Amino acid sequence: MDAAATRFTDLRWFASIDSTNRYLLDEAARGAPEGVVAVADEQTAGRGRLGRSWTAPPGACLLVSVLLRPSLPAGRIHLVTLAAGVAAVDAVRALAGVPAALKWPNDVVVDDRKLAGILAEASGDAVVVGMGLNVRWVEFPGELRDIATACNLCGTRPVSRDEVLDAWLAEYDARLRDLDRVVEAATDRSATLGRRVRVELAHETFEGFASRLTGEGHLVVRTDDAGEREVNAGDVVHLR
Repeated sequence: MDAAATRFTDLRWFASIDSTNRYLLDEAARGAPEGVVAVADEQTAGRGRLGRSWTAPPGACLLVSVLLRPSLPAGRIHLVTLAAGVAAVDAVRALAGVPAALKWPNDVVVDDRKLAGILAEASGDAVVVGMGLNVRWVEFPGELRDIATACNLCGTRPVSRDEVLDAWLAEYDARLRDLDRVVEAATDRSATLGRRVRVELAHETFEGFASRLTGEGHLVVRTDDAGEREVNAGDVVHLR
């Protein structure tokens, strides 16, 4: 990747770290500028949404976080996360022939098996966007075997973590420069829209038909009583 062509000019690689997101949140608090990228061979305390853990053998995943300082109103911040997912889909499709799609709000899937998860965390005017993307797994443990996949298991050609990183950063930078088109791109790449889903919120669960995305990237679900609900955060389960 030609670093000069993107905002991501400060790449920091770790053999092992507790969490690339945590590291960049600390760097942001110390005044680090936009564009710092943290990559790790292994995370000892990686985390996903809702405090879930993220574990993987060293070298099996692209574990990366980027530091952004977007000048956006609060209602549009989700577009930054959505853009990261679009960039990941496009990167693995082009590089490895992986038939990836977006599962709202922040997963990359292949036939409903998880290929990547994305977690955005804000602190002040900084947003740290982290991604764990399965590049090369020999075998998934039993609890993941039926719900996860990797580029080497579903792609048409082998690809390295370095290649995926370079392609993702280039795609992500391009998407960040054109956020007004991210919702359209996410709609085209969606594995969720047009599906019956169960939405799991903090204090309730409901089912319906995932019909569209709003201009802010929120999910609109047509419920069984013919009403519509807009979801800006929550877990979505694809129903058969």
